[in-house]
Order: sequence, then C-alpha cells, then structure tokens
Amino acid sequence: MTMSSFRFLLLLLLPVTVHAAPKVENVLFIISDDLKASVLGCYGDKVCKTPNIDKLAARAMVFDRAYCQGLACAPSRTSFMHSRYHGAKGRVNLGQHFKANGFYSARVGKIYHMRVPGDIIAGTDGLDIPSTWTEKFNSAGQEAHTPGDYACLNLNIFTKELEGRQSTRMPHRMFVSVSYEGDGSDQPDHKTASKTIELLRKHKDKRFLLAAGLVRPHYPMVQPKQYFDPYPWQKMALPRSVPNDLEDMPRLAITRSRSELNGIAEFPDNQKRMWSAYYASVTFMDEQVGRILDELDRLGLREKTAIVFTSDHGYHLGEHTFWQKSNLHEEVTRVPLVISMPGLKPGRSSSLVELVDLFPTLSAAAGLQAPGDLHGTSLLPILKDPVARVKESALSIHSSGTSMRTASWTYTRYKDGSEELYDMKNDPGQFTNRANDVKAAVTLAEQRKAFEKRLKAAGIKAARLR
Repeated sequence: MTMSSFRFLLLLLLPVTVHAAPKVENVLFIISDDLKASVLGCYGDKVCKTPNIDKLAARAMVFDRAYCQGLACAPSRTSFMHSRYHGAKGRVNLGQHFKANGFYSARVGKIYHMRVPGDIIAGTDGLDIPSTWTEKFNSAGQEAHTPGDYACLNLNIFTKELEGRQSTRMPHRMFVSVSYEGDGSDQPDHKTASKTIELLRKHKDKRFLLAAGLVRPHYPMVQPKQYFDPYPWQKMALPRSVPNDLEDMPRLAITRSRSELNGIAEFPDNQKRMWSAYYASVTFMDEQVGRILDELDRLGLREKTAIVFTSDHGYHLGEHTFWQKSNLHEEVTRVPLVISMPGLKPGRSSSLVELVDLFPTLSAAAGLQAPGDLHGTSLLPILKDPVARVKESALSIHSSGTSMRTASWTYTRYKDGSEELYDMKNDPGQFTNRANDVKAAVTLAEQRKAFEKRLKAAGIKAARLR
C-alpha cells in the first residue's frame, strides 16, 4: 500500500462532523394577511384552532422573535419581496431573481399589496409587479357583500340585508364580519388554495417559486357559519386593560384607531365578537394552508421544497384600546414565521430575525447567489442551529417613527423626537414606558446609542431627540 493510499484509508475511518445542507429545488411561500403571531396554537394560543399551521410548525423551525419592517400591507410586502428596509424602486425582487435563475415563478392571490376588499371584489392586481412572475392569478370574492349574517360591530349593526353594508373605502369596514351557510369554496382563500394545488400538480417536475397569498384574517372577516361555531362570543376573553394606559405614551404612539374614537368602546360584547370573527377567519385560513400542504405531501415534493409561512404584520384587537395595524407596538411589529427546510431538523428559535431576511435565506437554500444590495441576512445558520444569531436587533419602520427590538428591550423614536422604552422581559405587554424613568437612564442611553448605530448601518436617518 502506498503512503497516499494509506492516508486516504485513514481519512475514511476518521469520524467526520457533517453539517446538513438543505436540498432545495422548490419554494412554497405562504403569506397570511393581518395575522398576529399570538393567536396561533404553535405560538401559545389555547383557544384558536390552527391544526395545519401547528402541524407544519412541528416539522419546521419556529421563530419566536420575527419582526416585520413595514407596519401596513404595502410597505411590508414591498420590503420583504425586495429585502429592503424602506423603498425599493429599481431593485430586483425575489421572484425576478428566481426567474432569472431558471425557476417557474407564480403568484396566487395577494403577495404585493391589494386593497382588501376593493381589489378582491374587482379581481384586480392591486400594486402587483408583473415582472416578478411567470404567471399570476387573482382570487375574487364578494367579501362583505356575501349573503348571510352581516355585522358592523363598532356601529352595533346586525342584518341580513345586502343594502348599506360597509365595503371598499368606507370608514367602518374594519369592523365587519359575515357568517353564512356554505362550504367556503366561494371565498378568495379557498380559491387561492385550489389554484395553488393546480399549479403544484402542473409544475411538480420543474423548479418553482410558488407564492400563495391568503387574505384572511384581514377584514371583512367572512367565512361559513361552522367556522364561527367553535368561538361563541360569550366565551371570548378581552385583552388585559390597565388604568391610564396611554398616559405615558408619546402623542405619535397613540393610534387613531382606538376604542373611544371608532365607537366600539360602547359595545364590550362586540369587542368579544371581533375576537370570535378573527378566530373564525384564522381557522378558515388555516384550513386552506392544510389543503396546500396535503397536496405537496401527496405529490412527494416535501423533501425538496422549502416552505415559508408568515404574515405581512401583526394586528391589534383592543390591546391598549388599539385596533388594526400601522403602529410600532409589539402586537403589530411581531409576526409569525415558520420555515421548513429539507434535510434540516425542526426546532424553535428565540433569535431576532426580520422579514427582509427571507430573500437571502431562500436564495442561499436554493443554491443561488443573492444580489449584493439586499438588507437582509440569510437565516440558514439559525435553521441549522436554533441558538445561532445573525443580528442583535430588528427594525420596524413607520411614517411616525422607527422601532428597534432587542432581546430584552424595545426602543422607539418618533419623528418628533419623542421616545418609548419597554422592558420586554418584565413588561411584554408594553404597559410602562421607561423612557422617562430615571432608574432606566443607563439603559436608555445604551439603547439610543445602539439605535443610532443600527439606523446608520441601514442607511436610515434617525430623528433628532427633542
């Protein structure tokens, strides 16, 4: 035996540490709309029934600290599709990148911004970027005009009449629900799931990026009666309330959509009905996720497909008396993020991540060289080891200001120079603003410094302190 042969044999006998690499040929990207992380079973909710997302989570990496960069549909979706913190004119997007590398790229439903209900009723594209896709498909529906039991909960209106319902561009559409007799096949999310299943079958032998955009639980919360039945409003628990909760918040921190202004403060029972309708929408959406994933398994594609489930942003359902989105508090900035990657073990991570990280993550998993100007960072190190960290903070950006979430604190600076500082370990509900607490002065100084450094690195101008 020659010396080189001996060395080769010795190498074969030595123990080798192998780090599994994902074998990704396809990407299935499922995006819910206005979904707060905390209502999913896999994120700890004991009431809402989400068996299909929970089943996916059991086979995936669940991110407990995932944050969106935009606080409404349009900016968030533009941000994560381009991996840019704010603004993306002229930049390559996720679908274009995969198309350029030989993938079939398709959208079904809402990926970029669509007006819900406006574009859903009309079946129109909204702010879609057609060059993203090889093909694109819209999923139309009647939304609030669906015949059935209609409610406008902040106005305390309950009727079966089709006339006078709050709909596109109308001021009270955010509080609308419809319960009706049917199987749900007329609803946009059911149609999106059916078309996605059709495309999976048609393109199962190609490399694909398939994005399924589900519009529930975004208002109006419309689904068949059987989805409301598990959530009788009388049993719904309202969020914890604290006397004088808003007194230590800066003016710009207080959203315009709050109970005393929109009228729902007069109807505590209707606040519970809002929770019932939201839960019903989440469960209906979850069923559509299950239909898509079951077909992926039936086709034998799971072992070569990366699956991402997330939402564009979270939502308020009466926390701090706030409703909807478009503010910089945790219920809105935090999103669900579940990623299943072939060849990698499931787990749970408390590492801080951002939605801008999805573009570079999926590129790396598919073996593609990501464009050099992306703001996000690949999450493959965390997908391989849940305690790994790729960043120390997450940014969320709104017209009113910018928020920075770290492991223990949330620091927000508004455009008028006012501040919020929350101790997220001891005050996760954000009830006590520590920005004016002398006992937190050292922490405040540290967070200010880290915030300004982080924004400078991201190319974002920090507002001057007042």
